[in-house]
Amino acid sequence: DYQIQVYLSRASNTTGVTVQSHRPHFIAVHCQEVGGKNYEASMSHVDCFVKELLSSDAMKEYNRVRVYLDENYKSQEHFTALGSCYFLHESLKNIQQFDFKAKKFKKVVGKEIYSDTLESTPMLEKEKFPQDYFPECKWSRKGFIRTRWALADCAFDLVNIHLFHDASNILAWEKSPSVYSGTRQKALGFVLDRITDQRFEKVPYFVFGDFNFRLDTRQVVESLCSTATMQTVRLGDTNEVDKLIFRESENDRKVVLQLEKKLFNYINQDVFRENNGTLFLQFDSELSCFKERLHELEISFPPSYPYSEDSSQGKQYMNTRCPAWCDRVLMSATAKDLVLKSLVDHHPVVDPRFIDLVLPLSALSQSQHSGRTQSCGPPPCLNPEEAL
Repeated sequence: DYQIQVYLSRASNTTGVTVQSHRPHFIAVHCQEVGGKNYEASMSHVDCFVKELLSSDAMKEYNRVRVYLDENYKSQEHFTALGSCYFLHESLKNIQQFDFKAKKFKKVVGKEIYSDTLESTPMLEKEKFPQDYFPECKWSRKGFIRTRWALADCAFDLVNIHLFHDASNILAWEKSPSVYSGTRQKALGFVLDRITDQRFEKVPYFVFGDFNFRLDTRQVVESLCSTATMQTVRLGDTNEVDKLIFRESENDRKVVLQLEKKLFNYINQDVFRENNGTLFLQFDSELSCFKERLHELEISFPPSYPYSEDSSQGKQYMNTRCPAWCDRVLMSATAKDLVLKSLVDHHPVVDPRFIDLVLPLSALSQSQHSGRTQSCGPPPCLNPEEAL
């Protein structure tokens, strides 16, 4: 409990420092894995985090708040563990939120927190992906939450999303692209179809959260181990591949990479940080099939996952998965036009200070590209998989 409280306090302080630095008018924070993996024991701490954040000095000028936390883990049919938090500065006038049931915008006043069942809340749309999308899991928390806002005469959707992960490095390596890539493609297509269907007027949309996009494991391994020899270790009872060991042909046959279900142990993980990981962007291809529907600004930061959970090694990657840009901020073509227009117009349609903070919580303290809509690596105390 003490470690959780310290962690949440640091997260709250991180948010406050970022707010004071950028001074945005509209803050959108999208969280995944609310309550962490041990959510039954830890969910109560989420409410404490929200209260501490709202009472902080940095947030005093934000007099309108909407917080939506999917905490009802007893409802396996609906539980997504998503959290969407929105903070509106007192100077921001004429801001409205869409009521999906009444099909009209309503003025935003006061501070409201919803943390039980979100299914009956008309101010958002929440859906969990069908179970057959990821049959390897008994049940999954993956899904999306959509809210719609109107700022002056500009309406836009903000979509919080959490897609499926790679359950096994071995299985991800077997095929290019991997089977998991296909699962994420199907789920993301499902979301895009839902938020652009005929039920409501189409507006620009921003989709940001944990897409779990991974580098093409097969291609990465081939690039990193092009001159190495591979040893395959199989389980005796099933003959399934248990581990892959790549050794240098010379140099005492030193192990370059060892790959297991939940192990990606490369000899020099610094290569993923060099030049912000630019070398590996060629293997970041999961978004390519959505190039007509989703756009993003330039990636100019190292892979955002999987940073160490040890606060003393916060800039190191864990040896569990191949580093990747899992946390993303994507947008429709019309939304990108708003972003670019806001950065060059004398009277922006969307305030650039709003754009600057469209980031996952895991990215709030290390943004090094002011004015860009994008995510980046987490601070030492934050794990991208457990944003709260």
